[in-house]
Amino acid sequence: MENKKILIIDDEIAICELVYMMFSVNGFRNIKWANDGAAGLLIAKSWVPDVILLDLMLPEVDGLNVCKVLKENTVTSKIPVIMLTAKSSEEDVVKGLNAGAIDYVTKPFSNKILLARVKAQLRNNSIKSDKNIIKYDSLEINTLECTACLDGKNLNLTFSEYTIIFLFAKHPGRVYTRSQLISYLKGDENYDVTDRTIDVQIVNLRRKLGAFGDNIETIRGIGYRFKGAV
Repeated sequence: MENKKILIIDDEIAICELVYMMFSVNGFRNIKWANDGAAGLLIAKSWVPDVILLDLMLPEVDGLNVCKVLKENTVTSKIPVIMLTAKSSEEDVVKGLNAGAIDYVTKPFSNKILLARVKAQLRNNSIKSDKNIIKYDSLEINTLECTACLDGKNLNLTFSEYTIIFLFAKHPGRVYTRSQLISYLKGDENYDVTDRTIDVQIVNLRRKLGAFGDNIETIRGIGYRFKGAV
């Protein structure tokens, strides 16, 4: 789970540092924090973490409203939110869950319990992923809708580009020759597809993927592939 992204939104710097350290020593490498609700929302929308630890009492925008905004945004709506707060009354718990939080941990908390709760949500989120969804790091492909998203943002792909990236993401590490890619793109309609066409599609894909396009490797004299599983 070391590549999973965790966002901590808490106005207590000591809490952020404590949680950051706890996850770091347990193998997590992608951790960010924000000390107010507005900053937390900006990071969540641009970074799209895999789980968010959210305090209720925050400056700028309080935790309940942060959670509501997250759940109303298509980019962040599916991110599991765990409330991490000193407010422990039944009413507060109900408000947090009604706002869209999936779990509620009260301060002071046990590091082991918090770690277990986060890991459970990450596992559950992975298991519950639609069978029509293929994930490769921050790339997500919906095979039912024939769409692809990178960091939660839709990619404007042609059918040929989508077909190539679908093959790469489904079998990371597998090398596809130009001939194989031509066969997939021709299908039963025998469209005019050449080696040059494949190279152009790869160039366009890399451009649209930006820095993420570095995951498409050229195997000289053979073809292309996505780097091994991430």
